[in-house]
Amino acid sequence: MAPGLVAVENSVVEWLAAEFGLPASAGGNITTGGSMANLSGLLAARHDRLGDDLAGGTVYLTAQTNHCVPKAMRIMGFPASAIRTVPSTPDLRMDVEAARSMIRADRAAGLRPFCVLATAGTTSTGAVDPIAAVADLAAREDLWLHVDAAYGGFFQLTERGRRGFEGVERADSLVLDPHKGMFLPYGTGMLLVRDPAVLARSHALFDDDVPYLQDLAAGELPDYAELGIERTREFRGLRMWLPLRLHGVSAFREALDEKLDLAAHAHRELSAIPGVVCGPPPELSTVVFSVPAAGNRGNQVLRERINARAEAFFSSTAVGGRYLLRMCVLSVRTHAGHVDDAVRVVREEVQRMGGGTNR
Repeated sequence: MAPGLVAVENSVVEWLAAEFGLPASAGGNITTGGSMANLSGLLAARHDRLGDDLAGGTVYLTAQTNHCVPKAMRIMGFPASAIRTVPSTPDLRMDVEAARSMIRADRAAGLRPFCVLATAGTTSTGAVDPIAAVADLAAREDLWLHVDAAYGGFFQLTERGRRGFEGVERADSLVLDPHKGMFLPYGTGMLLVRDPAVLARSHALFDDDVPYLQDLAAGELPDYAELGIERTREFRGLRMWLPLRLHGVSAFREALDEKLDLAAHAHRELSAIPGVVCGPPPELSTVVFSVPAAGNRGNQVLRERINARAEAFFSSTAVGGRYLLRMCVLSVRTHAGHVDDAVRVVREEVQRMGGGTNR
């Protein structure tokens, strides 16, 4: 109905597909966020590999996978048993050998493995699954490869991010959140797919004979109502196209490189505070840490005290039963001085706790 606007949106989709090494025939859809993009991507996987018979279908992911993925599986009608949780390595990345064993055991038990999911930047810690190895596994086992890069995906614009995401170009479907890595307002997500025809079939009507749609003829541009869940949708392309047009891609590359540098700096500075133990050096822009001597409750109190000062805000997560404080450096307005101030606040509050010895 508005081909000029569709052309703008489509140009953004084509640019991103090329950035991730997907074929020129790839396509996708700008969504409201990663949750909707994951739902559509997994729906395409299910339709392509299982058809309309969900019985025995299983998907493979880790405990670090974002909760919107199990939610999408439930919306699609799968039982909890269809979600197979693959063990993680000590660095919280998917154990690919364990996944292979689970897939083969499930097939032997009469189940129907259809999709394996790799995360390019987990929400909790920013860990990146070994995408190339997961892609090899998907190819050998004839599974759909879905990559959730909602948080980390736009680091593909940087040289370091591209190295860490080796194998992402082999994805059948890929989820991104421009409202994270491109610093845009909430409500802007992205689904890229290797074969848009598969996406269209998975979202098609059971009966195409709809009289009030009979005047809509296929054209050269995509019909986004056929590539997603929404029939009526707002024009989201301008949110991405205009900043790129005004500032150029290089501005986003430089900003994302800065966030990687700031996270590495924060990890070094936090590790130097007596009593503080950090997780592994950040692969992206998330740093997790705790004061082990304080126990879980003590670390919760530490976070509450830090945030009560209103100088910096830390979220939290839990890994292996341990309460961890979490710093995610992903605001376009966050610079070195802000990170140094945040580290200073942590240092002062840890000292106030007596180095974590006061439970």
